[in-house]
Amino acid sequence: MTDLDRAADAITAGELVVYPTETVYGLAADALDADAVERVFEVKGRDRSKPVSLAVPSVDAATEYTDPTERELAFIQEFLPGPVTVLVDRKTMVPDVLTAGSDRVGVRVPDHDLSLELAARAGPITSTSANVSGEPSAREIDEIGQSVREAVAVTLDGGRTPGTESTVVDVAAGEIVREGAQADAIRAWLAEH
Repeated sequence: MTDLDRAADAITAGELVVYPTETVYGLAADALDADAVERVFEVKGRDRSKPVSLAVPSVDAATEYTDPTERELAFIQEFLPGPVTVLVDRKTMVPDVLTAGSDRVGVRVPDHDLSLELAARAGPITSTSANVSGEPSAREIDEIGQSVREAVAVTLDGGRTPGTESTVVDVAAGEIVREGAQADAIRAWLAEH
């Protein structure tokens, strides 16, 4: 059994996994399992009013769990996979704990083979940095804090990640919520569409 197999099995069993992305290391749980998502908040010490995004393996998979408008879908098709999180209406199977009770959820399609394969095998996974809230995001495994490392069942080592956070975009409002990778291209797209 490979590390990827063990990681997918752990997520399916409700456990947490550290995984690499094209931005930073992420903390994965089954994004549709409220109890597993709750553990993500506990491990990170994250305020329950701050939502967590979900990662899926493809644009098609994103529409299984979300209900984007035509404009949002056009944006998603332009920028995903990539270091971008898009806020869209969620479908009912997405739990309240993930979205902090909002009717919208951040969706990611990481531009990273290991991340995509993990999401393909385990279903939608949480997409949040593998760190305690307020601490720096990890670009390498050895930068992940001890409390996070001890809380996960499997750590997938993908080497050093680029370290640039994803840009969070609210296409409906035409605004960048958090600036990160590709922000200039995103601003240009929002202005033109």
